[in-house]
Amino acid sequence: MNTLTTSERRGLAAISTPAGRMLIVAADQRNGMKKAMDDAPDGPSGIDTGELAAAKSDLVRHLANQAPAILLDAEVALPGVVDDGTLARDTGLVVGMDASGYETVDGLRYTQYVPGVTARRVRDLGGDVAKMLFYTRPDRQGPDSAVAGQIRELVQACADEGVLLIVELLTYRLENESEEDYAAKFPGLVADGARLAVACGAKVLKLQYPGSAEACAEVTSAAAGVPWAVLSAGVDHETFIGQVKVAVDGGASGAMAGRSLWKDSLSISGDVRRERLTGRALPRLRELEAVVDA
Repeated sequence: MNTLTTSERRGLAAISTPAGRMLIVAADQRNGMKKAMDDAPDGPSGIDTGELAAAKSDLVRHLANQAPAILLDAEVALPGVVDDGTLARDTGLVVGMDASGYETVDGLRYTQYVPGVTARRVRDLGGDVAKMLFYTRPDRQGPDSAVAGQIRELVQACADEGVLLIVELLTYRLENESEEDYAAKFPGLVADGARLAVACGAKVLKLQYPGSAEACAEVTSAAAGVPWAVLSAGVDHETFIGQVKVAVDGGASGAMAGRSLWKDSLSISGDVRRERLTGRALPRLRELEAVVDA
């Protein structure tokens, strides 16, 4: 197990329920959140940065302030919701460091940092915790790979700054790989990705649901004592609730939910957003918290 420092333990506490389980509302999406606001007069492509920032602010105000923590981006949401007092004092802040999209090199995907967002910048933005996404294919990327080096470097940079880093891993299908072959490999790829990240020093993981109770137990074993939270990956709320139950029973330490909570609760209208977030998304958050803590 990669041992947490005192400051990292405080960061983990800031994103956890009173029972000690991670529960984070994920709202760092940019293009994905625009697509959810499909009632804009000009469609999602017509939503400007100010309108997106207003939607994120309402999501904080009416939903995330009732959660232990929220994950936000440094391109649109921050530092605005901190500086104007929208983010509640008791809601932990996770700062996303990854830019939208990815680049492909020799058939493998690599994410990029939001320009200027370093471990120190996370602190400057008021963050309690940092999060960085890494695409992984552990069947082609070992301890000496470029992505492993990137994980090690950021883990060390965050440790030097006293910031807890959540390492998010996404595996994916290769260009010439059949859907059937990828599906067969998927549970192992999630587990082996966790194993690789832990070997690189990761202390908290955000992972895809690996597909079954047996696969969750294998991920927990691969994580070797490092806590992991399951991400919602855009599935509907009912599906995610079932996945979280299985994952927690299999050793997961919590959940990070984005679109499963709010994808049908956003609108170009502030009044409609308020009504939907409090009437639809908030009850889902309460249900998810009960499952995580159970």
